[in-house]
Amino acid sequence: MTVTTALPHADAVALADQRLAAWLKHEGCEEPPPAAHRPVAAEAAEIPVERLRLGGRVLLDRDGGPLRGGPGAGRYDRRRLRTPAPHGTHQLTLTMATGAEGPTWVRLEAETHTTGSGVRTPCRVPVPELACGLLPLLDAADGPAAVQLAPRVLTAAEVDGLIDELCDPERRLPTVVASVPVNHALDAWVEDVVRPLCRQLPGLATVYVLDPGARTEFNVALEYHTVYGGAVRTYLPEVDPASRQDGARHPVLARHRIEEDLRRAAGLLAREPRRLAAEQPLPPPLAAVPVLRVPAPGVRADSGPDDACARAALAHEEQQDHAEQQARADELERVRHSLRRERRQGRRPALPGDEPSGGPAAGLRRGVQPRGLAGRLCIGPGGASGRRSAGSGPSGRPGAPGLPVAPGTFTELMARLGEFPLLTFTGDQKSALALDDLRCTGAGWARLTWDGLTALQEYAEAAVRGQAGGDFKQWCEHTPAGCHRFPPRKAVRGESRTVFSHTKWKRERMLPVPECVDVSRRAFMGAHLRIGGGRTAPRLHYLDDCSGSGRIYVGYIGLHLTNTRTN
Repeated sequence: MTVTTALPHADAVALADQRLAAWLKHEGCEEPPPAAHRPVAAEAAEIPVERLRLGGRVLLDRDGGPLRGGPGAGRYDRRRLRTPAPHGTHQLTLTMATGAEGPTWVRLEAETHTTGSGVRTPCRVPVPELACGLLPLLDAADGPAAVQLAPRVLTAAEVDGLIDELCDPERRLPTVVASVPVNHALDAWVEDVVRPLCRQLPGLATVYVLDPGARTEFNVALEYHTVYGGAVRTYLPEVDPASRQDGARHPVLARHRIEEDLRRAAGLLAREPRRLAAEQPLPPPLAAVPVLRVPAPGVRADSGPDDACARAALAHEEQQDHAEQQARADELERVRHSLRRERRQGRRPALPGDEPSGGPAAGLRRGVQPRGLAGRLCIGPGGASGRRSAGSGPSGRPGAPGLPVAPGTFTELMARLGEFPLLTFTGDQKSALALDDLRCTGAGWARLTWDGLTALQEYAEAAVRGQAGGDFKQWCEHTPAGCHRFPPRKAVRGESRTVFSHTKWKRERMLPVPECVDVSRRAFMGAHLRIGGGRTAPRLHYLDDCSGSGRIYVGYIGLHLTNTRTN
């Protein structure tokens, strides 16, 4: 969840620490000691990471310091808690960041990391109890809306305020609006249906229930975004109430789906808010928080001179790991911005010539608004009308008209591999399709994989003509003008000597190829593209045979194959 609080930064951190300590005590863990007090003059100084073991396998990491961006950019405090799970580890990361101006941002991330035991933990992580405790304590808000735990019932007099919230450009969270069936008691419907239906939404959405009078006023004002008859509708950010086309963007959960299986309906309702929470770009203060840097266990300080080299090597490796983690975090943020641009481009308002005169959008082009909205202005991302530049292409990349839209899933990606005539996939699709189960980052991985395949195709076209000027790594470092650029640091020429000399690890990378490439129908594919980071670290392994058969063979797309780190 990502919310704001009007509390000063220090007060928000103190309240969060108190709540975290109380929750740990309730769970039977040791209470952490109070965090070190920072004098005002030292607030701009970085706090070294403090690792606390609170009994058993419970670890608490605390750090803080200035935001990236230089003096005066703001400051942050972070708490990361790891607790044992049946088949892995639960992890909670609480980050509070305050920029030079503006409110204090609070972000809580809940994850489950599985072990290599082969047992899969469900992807959906429950809403942490810590989130439910923090929301009222911090008076959490999302733009103009208060983020509350329980659904709030609205009357007709409060409908204008709700519509203003829906249209507010600062709103980040979805707004869930529930209606009450005719001839049903309002209180009973809220208690028996709406509350259990929204049990997975605390911190991820704001929830309102329209009483009969409010329902009428709301549906008259928003004729393209109505909700009634016991249905529940999720209004995503950037609502355009004057657009019939925009109305299709906000999903409706029908009453019969709710009454058939309330528990399943609750999961369906939470799907879009969870997706949005994972894929939406971070606000600038949170995006400027550096990645957590926990020092690796070092060599003893009283060790001999031979170990001094080991300490230096360990420090260098730790610095490289930190830089790579920061690069991955920054790249994930760029992917989030790219996703948002693609979605905004996909719902571009109709331009003159897009549709014959008299079509559904004709009234919008003439400036006609639905009844009940006269004088109400919704500021969109592209200006007063939300209209985007005509130079943006259908792919969502500005200035790239005509390029295909990148797939959002690996299922779609595998079905579209035929769009790369000089690439041949020879591996098992299951390893690639399994990445779709990792919902929080799978869409970004699919798009990055598509970018890599696009660059490989362009390289292959040049290589078969003898115009590539080197291998794919060199192509990425010196991409010709007009070609798709893939980050050079993500293009790896081959595996390490350790991997190549390890029989089992090398066998994993002996991937299928046609008989014309190798009579054994197997070839070592050490060259690969880095698709993601962390323990899962997806990879795309390929064999460049442009000088032989004139093709590139992709033998594997999936989670990182075994090496010294994944082992």
